[in-house]
Amino acid sequence: MSAPDTSPDAGPGRLYLVPAPLDFGCDSQVPLPDILPASTLQTAARLRHWVCENAKSTRAYLKRIDALHGLATPLQQQQITELPRAVQKKGDHDAQGAARLDAPALLAAALAGQDMGLVSEAGMPAVADPGSSVVRAAHELGIRVLPLVGPVSLLLALAASGLNGQSFAFVGYLPQDGQERIRRIKELEGIALKTGQTQIFIETPYRNSALWQALVQQLQAHTRLALASALTLPQAQVRSQLVRQWRQQPVAPDDHTPVVFALGR
Repeated sequence: MSAPDTSPDAGPGRLYLVPAPLDFGCDSQVPLPDILPASTLQTAARLRHWVCENAKSTRAYLKRIDALHGLATPLQQQQITELPRAVQKKGDHDAQGAARLDAPALLAAALAGQDMGLVSEAGMPAVADPGSSVVRAAHELGIRVLPLVGPVSLLLALAASGLNGQSFAFVGYLPQDGQERIRRIKELEGIALKTGQTQIFIETPYRNSALWQALVQQLQAHTRLALASALTLPQAQVRSQLVRQWRQQPVAPDDHTPVVFALGR
């Protein structure tokens, strides 16, 4: 990985997409070298300007990096800017596709020739997390975008599920309302059974059990259902069975750990 160019005369800087460990909010932390290559950690350590989902968790992550690869700038001097609340609560783009942020202001350091990092609380930013509007804006502003290597929970779960990895869709969160959730479950199952496309979704941890109960009750007996939790952690678990088998072996996912759900045939 080439060293970040911080010369103001070299044109725009680069926007690095920096993956974070998947242990955010979990009771235990995994040593960073076990899940992130040295090149990713070294590049992150050289950055001084950040756009993030949460400043507090970003500082905690940088502190972990600093213990392995000294930061180019002390933690207290790192320039960390949170994504606007509108992006985090309502999504990266409005109904017309326009970004919900002032991109030139957010990416001012890159426009001035400084390299920047984009980071979320866990996993790859802009994938099942906010940040795609920042990436789109960077492209439009002529800023080079470079993703770094690290864990992506959706792909880890899919690879370990035994479900179709050639055709799949990530559909985000299912509705909270009970009847709307059932309607959506049946809709996704219909797509999966008709087309063979794996359907992947997530839930806020404290609603894991409620969603799981609805899935096991509402899906057809021959549909395959998988859940993956605590990925990359010592207690990682991936299980994939037909719904009729789940009904014979009742399981309730942990309501404190992020879970990736997938269904298909």
